[in-house]
Amino acid sequence: MPPVYQTTSGRTARHPGRQPLCAPDVSPIRRIQAASRPAIAAIQTSHTPPGGTWADGDDEKCSPCALFIVCSSSNTDMRPSLLTAALFSLTLLTAVLHAQEAPSPGAPPPPSDAPGLPSSDVDAPTLKENVNLVNLYFSARDKDGFITNLAKSDCAITEDKVPQTIKNFTQEKNLPLTIGILLDTSGSQMNVLPLEQQSGATFLRNVLTPKDEAFLISFDININLLADYTNRASDIKRALDKATINTGATYGSVTGNGEPRGTLLFDAVYSAANEKLTQEAGRKVLILLTDGGDQGSQETLKTATEAAQKANAIIYVILIADHGFYGGGSFNLGDIGARDMDRLASDTGGRVINVGNNGKKLEDAFQQIQDELRTQYLASYTPTNPKADGTYRKLDLSCGKNLKVQTRKGYYAISSIDTQ
Repeated sequence: MPPVYQTTSGRTARHPGRQPLCAPDVSPIRRIQAASRPAIAAIQTSHTPPGGTWADGDDEKCSPCALFIVCSSSNTDMRPSLLTAALFSLTLLTAVLHAQEAPSPGAPPPPSDAPGLPSSDVDAPTLKENVNLVNLYFSARDKDGFITNLAKSDCAITEDKVPQTIKNFTQEKNLPLTIGILLDTSGSQMNVLPLEQQSGATFLRNVLTPKDEAFLISFDININLLADYTNRASDIKRALDKATINTGATYGSVTGNGEPRGTLLFDAVYSAANEKLTQEAGRKVLILLTDGGDQGSQETLKTATEAAQKANAIIYVILIADHGFYGGGSFNLGDIGARDMDRLASDTGGRVINVGNNGKKLEDAFQQIQDELRTQYLASYTPTNPKADGTYRKLDLSCGKNLKVQTRKGYYAISSIDTQ
């Protein structure tokens, strides 16, 4: 079995045929051999492991690194040679010790002596200013449709009823977009899943550009990431096509709160917002395809909404359901969570679109979302209350009494531009 040794990075490695190396000793052992032996000078680095013995049978233990100067003192004519040998020995010892101190390939590189890059006095104020910048993405419409020619002077923002000064105002149809599709694959979606797969793929094909990204999560008795970030609609389509209905709730599996586990809707929203969108910049949208019913989630409507608000994510809910699953004509979306979905969407700046189980309405719903994303504005301001204390601040944005503005209703005052 090849010897095992610890590298300088602390990892154990094996090298067949290679003896363990001893670490250098501060005071090398000098052993002067008898004068009767031939006069030589040499340095030997011991390959005997700590606690081992010398090959010649001595009982002395191995010092981490032993230096041998073997010489003869019986001939005075040899003194110049001995001096030369000693100098050579010390030179070679220095090289050996230097080699022992070199970092191993797995260790971090030594600090550089090169001067650091000069700091920029121009960038610092900008970074400090942006830390507390609050971003509001919104769309505005009248009875004829979306408005695309608003100016900063047309709108006003209040935070906790205190007027704020708008600093930046732009139309953001070209800003990078991150879209998360949350697909309900519980038993209630059995007969509408094919419609969702087809319309969802078409929507992403029309919306995604090379600078955008999307991901796909399914939720039923479990939450599964079916497709991670990609800017290729074809990747999402393949994942959508592989999605299947999971009716495992009938087998009595439960969550940590002890309730029957069927449709983990709130858990899925919380996970998508908290784990996928919090660190993303720019516009962030979650689109839920569900009948609105939650069963067995450990998260609640409140915690799911808060997670989306802290991630600055807009939630659209497309209510779609299989009427047959609920007994045909007796089905009523309002009985299984439509009110919760309306609150989840409106509090984050989105809305609910009810399509029943109609494929044409589902296509229209995706088209409406696509139109809204292409007509969004971004209004930014620095709040008059500078405290990043984590409290919830209520917002109101108006752009004229005849316009309906769709935006989030508030934010949590945490010190990060990406999560405000």
